[in-house]
Formats: sequence, structure tokens, C-alpha cells
Amino acid sequence: MERKGVVTMKGAKVTLEGAELKIGQKAPDFSVIDGSLKQTGLKDFSGKILLISVTPSLDTPVCDRQARKFNEEAAKLNPNIEVLNISMDLPFAAQRFCASAGIDKVKTLSDHRDASFGTAYGVLIKELRLLARAIFVIGADGIIRHVEIVPEITGSVDFDKALNTAKSLTAK
Repeated sequence: MERKGVVTMKGAKVTLEGAELKIGQKAPDFSVIDGSLKQTGLKDFSGKILLISVTPSLDTPVCDRQARKFNEEAAKLNPNIEVLNISMDLPFAAQRFCASAGIDKVKTLSDHRDASFGTAYGVLIKELRLLARAIFVIGADGIIRHVEIVPEITGSVDFDKALNTAKSLTAK
């Protein structure tokens, strides 16, 4: 499934591949690679609240800021909240970025192999083979509680809304 015009890259419309996810839906599984090249997916975080930060590339100023902000906030969150950053960056590049930026509370995962996450979550940019900037919060029950796909890829996410949603799930 393709969705045109949902997001832009520097004003130019791009095409997102995959279905649009909505709050209340069961989160789809995905397969990504961690820093040790181990395949991982949604099932590996069973029982956790997930705040998934999606970035086009950690090697850009907006993505860098997004990863740093969520790393800073992750240190203050309930231990049942897992913060992930998923991008198309190679695992080695993501590890290098994290080491130089002091990112140690956010798990960086790579979707470069088969774009499983991008397609399942409807954020794969067809023209660029990058992921659109987005945030997903998934409850410990596997249900999507928050979705934000930033309309302009170079724009920022609503940190507070995503964090508040994740925090509110620990009170239940």
C-alpha cells in the first residue's frame, strides 16, 4: 500500500509505503537489527511499554537532537518503558553515533536489511529508502497508544505528547 503526500521532504511530496496505523490497533511485529547484528522485533520487548522514535538518519541535526532528547528523558522514565530509535542507518554507524553522543539509554536499531519496520508501520519513504520522522507509543499490552508522523521530515516531533502518553501507561 502506498500513501502519497502524507509527508514532505524539504517541501517535496514523498510516498510512504505500508498501511497507516491508528491508535487502538494491535502493533504489528517487525524485524530489525541491533548493534551486535542480532535480529530483534516487537516480541523481544513483550510486556514493556515502547516509545519508538523513528528517524531518517542519526547523521542529521534534527535526528541527532531527537536521539539526544529521548536519551536524556529515558533516564527519568519508569524502567518498564523502553525507548527505541529505529532508522535505516547501518548498525555500525548507529553505534558510532551513540558512542560519540553519549547515547546510552536509547536502544538504536537498524531497519536497513529489509525495511520490515518501515513497511509494517507505514513510514518507509519509497523515493529515498529512508524512514519518515515519527513516534509510536505501544502499551505493554501490544496496543498502539500514540502515533505521530511528522508532516515535514525536517521538522521535530512532539516530545512532550509522546513522553506523557508513555508515562500515563505506567499508572495503569
